[in-house]
Amino acid sequence: MSVASLPNIYLRLSAVVSDPRSSAAAVGRVIADDPGLTARLLRLGDSAMYGSLSRIETVTHSISIVGTAQLQNVALATSVIRLFARMPESVVTMESFWRHSIACGVIARTLASRRREINVERYFVAGLLHDIGRPILFMQAPEEARAAVMRSRETGEPLFEAEHAILGFDHSHVGQALLDMWKLPPSLREPVAHHHHPERSQRFPVETAAVHVADLIANALRLGTSGEPRIPPLMPQAWELIGVSPAGLDDVLAEAERHYEAAVQVIALDR
Repeated sequence: MSVASLPNIYLRLSAVVSDPRSSAAAVGRVIADDPGLTARLLRLGDSAMYGSLSRIETVTHSISIVGTAQLQNVALATSVIRLFARMPESVVTMESFWRHSIACGVIARTLASRRREINVERYFVAGLLHDIGRPILFMQAPEEARAAVMRSRETGEPLFEAEHAILGFDHSHVGQALLDMWKLPPSLREPVAHHHHPERSQRFPVETAAVHVADLIANALRLGTSGEPRIPPLMPQAWELIGVSPAGLDDVLAEAERHYEAAVQVIALDR
């Protein structure tokens, strides 16, 4: 299996969306070439995340509700999930992996919304992609990946530390290299690279802190798993940076719970 490049549908869509001369109809024509993406977009427009009060029946209507930024995010998520659809599942199932990834994305998005961030969608994508290096390890170094999981279970150390002890690097380094190769924006690359060490983030510290906290919450709630047997350690600076009080955490969890299953159905539909 090759993960050398993202599918053409995402690249075409990005080109159209970034062109100020493009219309919603032009965007719709690109989407129409991908029935799976069309289904996801229609379902996204109907989802609780956007509070639609009417049934969405056309792509154009859905784009008007969702917006092109989230549309690109759905296309990116769809593309990545398809690339990893046939990963070996000796350590973790891909369904469980994507459930954890989606949970992290939804929680990060919710934290951003509480901060009244302008672009909450990039928080969702950063959360969705935070562990993307791990399935590559499962594929390219299956014995070492399994050994790291066993070491983590036996010693109690976080899985990323066990990976580093065995391989000399961990899944965050692999994920960063992949996103670099794909030329995705720094606002995604940095949270992926530093989600276990948010204090190392320089350009996007808030996004990185949100993904760090979201990952811990998703692990604590056991919303899927990427192989981590325990809850990774919390960096106190990250909690302070996102600015959510302990009293407000219940509201964050309640909102994320409302959106989580909807996001699973949208993103993982017919994967």
